[in-house]
Amino acid sequence: MKRYFYRLIKAKIPFSLNMKRVILSALMLASCWVKAQTVNSVTDPVEWVNPLMGTDSKGSLSTGNTYPAIATPWGMNFWMPQTGRMGDGWAYTYASDKLRGFKQTHQPSPWINDYGQFAIMPVTGKVKFKEDDRASWFSHKAEVSKPYYYSVYLADHNVTTEITPTERAAAIRLTYPKTDSAFLVIDALDKGSYIKVLQSEHKIIGYTTKNSGGVPANFKNYFVLTFDKPFTYVATFKNGELKQGEAEAQDKHVGAVIGFATAKGEKVNVKVASSFISPEQAELNLQKEIGNSSFDQIKEKAKSAWNTELGRIKVEGGTSEQTRTFYSCLYRTMLFPRKFYEYDAKGAVVHYSPYNGQVLPGYMFTDNGFWDTFRATFPFFNMMYPSMNAHIMEGMVNAYKESGWLPEWASPGHRDCMIGSNSASLIADAYLKGVRGFDINTAYEALLKNADNAGPLTSVGRAGVKYYNELGYVPYDVNVNENTARTLEYSYDDFTIYKLAKALNRPAAEVDRFAKQARYYRNVFDPETKLMRGKNKDGKFQTPFNPFKWGDAFTEGNSWHYTWSVFHDVQGLINLMGGKETFVSMLDSVFNMPPVYDDSYYGGTIHEIREMQIMNMGQYAHGNQPIQHMIYLYNYAGQPWKAQYWIREVMNRLYSATPDGYCGDEDNGQTSAWYVFSSLGFYPVCPGTQQYVVGAPLFKKTTVTLESGKKVVIAAPKNSDANRYIKAVTVNGKPYTNNWLDHNELMKGAVINVDMDAVPNKTRGISDKSVPYSLTQELK
Repeated sequence: MKRYFYRLIKAKIPFSLNMKRVILSALMLASCWVKAQTVNSVTDPVEWVNPLMGTDSKGSLSTGNTYPAIATPWGMNFWMPQTGRMGDGWAYTYASDKLRGFKQTHQPSPWINDYGQFAIMPVTGKVKFKEDDRASWFSHKAEVSKPYYYSVYLADHNVTTEITPTERAAAIRLTYPKTDSAFLVIDALDKGSYIKVLQSEHKIIGYTTKNSGGVPANFKNYFVLTFDKPFTYVATFKNGELKQGEAEAQDKHVGAVIGFATAKGEKVNVKVASSFISPEQAELNLQKEIGNSSFDQIKEKAKSAWNTELGRIKVEGGTSEQTRTFYSCLYRTMLFPRKFYEYDAKGAVVHYSPYNGQVLPGYMFTDNGFWDTFRATFPFFNMMYPSMNAHIMEGMVNAYKESGWLPEWASPGHRDCMIGSNSASLIADAYLKGVRGFDINTAYEALLKNADNAGPLTSVGRAGVKYYNELGYVPYDVNVNENTARTLEYSYDDFTIYKLAKALNRPAAEVDRFAKQARYYRNVFDPETKLMRGKNKDGKFQTPFNPFKWGDAFTEGNSWHYTWSVFHDVQGLINLMGGKETFVSMLDSVFNMPPVYDDSYYGGTIHEIREMQIMNMGQYAHGNQPIQHMIYLYNYAGQPWKAQYWIREVMNRLYSATPDGYCGDEDNGQTSAWYVFSSLGFYPVCPGTQQYVVGAPLFKKTTVTLESGKKVVIAAPKNSDANRYIKAVTVNGKPYTNNWLDHNELMKGAVINVDMDAVPNKTRGISDKSVPYSLTQELK
């Protein structure tokens, strides 16, 4: 295309209006070609990641509710540019004009907010330490955002800030102009903080206690910063008052300002680390993870860490946009849960307990809501990172030992958010898929406790458990909110306990109990509407019933979303609905109905409702988790080609590697894990089984390198935007007609060849033998 323009210029052809139109058309075609060009090789996958994906969000409409996490995989500390005011959960929003600082963050979600955070901000000219005063205009055109490196130009201060991370530390490089008034603000934030400037050592130490809940009384995040340049100015501030010459401050809200004289383009290097254990541990973390390494050395190490993990999955033959979206989603799956442990002087793993405030041996992880991530994120870990997940499971056992309960939403300790006791799914799926190295017997003991007790928070244990155990459902009229959703999730969780109990050779009566409870979902199925519906204590269904009403009996969804939450017994649900034909018709209806809604339970339109309404996919609400598996259910009813169609529609229409690239909250890797799994061509509809339900691959070739070194190769050379349907499949050279793949077989390594076509194959995957597992098949 370029050569065509060069010839025009060289020939000196007059640019008539028509010629301009020709060139404009050619340019438009070239732009489309660039966007759609095929990527045949990815050698540096981290460079395909856009950490800004999903950052163009706000409370009323989420396109991800993410921030650009400057981090290593599962790192204890992240760094981020901060556009929002102190305490604002929307700490970085793409539409903002100004940066107020650069924050060490542990925030898993704007709704949960942050803890253990503090901020720095370079300024020049006058000393400006308050967040609005020190803020600077910036432009995304002068911003570089990568997982391992961030850089931005602060226009009001003529300073460029660069950050590169380690797990518990970071290197920061500040390029100042020629001035005798170059400053750096260190803000320990409010809720109780301390800071001290050690001028002779070119060092600052302190702690922050700022948090949003879920912490013991003695919670502190201790930090240390060292500089390669002496300070010419020292001041501290306390509750808005600056005192020059004072090097130490302790109060509700304190910080420090240090100053330098700098030459034009001079780089000031800062090394920073923190610890939840002690000031000495913070110093140890800094020495161990950075030591004498330069900024560029730390940067290359962080880049290598990301490439090692991202490179475990190599995609070929997709468009540049698909490739960017895939690796951006893969990056998001490897941020949470974060490591909440450190290494002591002897190299032993220790952690500050966010449950009892003690420093104890062993692993701890946090910042995760299992209501979201049990669905695909943790199954992804079991497939790709079983050793890491063994550490996470050990951390869950430690959380139980230290608090008496399994975590369901931890940040860093128990938080009262969402429903279910989905820790059962995590533990069972891990153990049943071969993850070892944690105390499964204590974990199982914790699951039994959950099954019979409500916890100190409604998100811990099982709210309404006495009703559930006695009646087989949580009633609508006993003041337990979101009762039908709880019934459905408890029933699924009991299925996973049933499977785990069998594997552990538990007593027959115990196994039978959970097998029975795994069918309690049937107690809230209304045969009249063929939908899940709230049921009163007297056994009568709630009236009036509006299946489009969000909340009420359900959690962040309506009956059309939650009716499909029978992950473990889809055949049982098919039977309740009257057979496959009706079941498929009900699935079709989700897409065919208009996006009407009743938001009266919330007293206003929550963002999840708005995101469903505007996506033009009917009642399908992919921006929230309850329905994300639904498309794959066509495979259970003999029409897998409909799953293949809609999966591609969702990937094409609802994901992109752009600031508005998600269709709702990303949620700690879950919405990203859906895309990653779906790109491979299968999805874990029911964690706790060994099966992945087949969709259709997105790329012409994908090579998955398992932790063992064995490879799963998925080849679909005819794949294209038009060829989205599966014509035929072979696995290891043999014809394969099942609508599922076996985890254990994949772990041995496999070559899966998929013949793609533009026309649905309505003869493949339609027999009863082809359908994935359902409990009804096992317990006939």
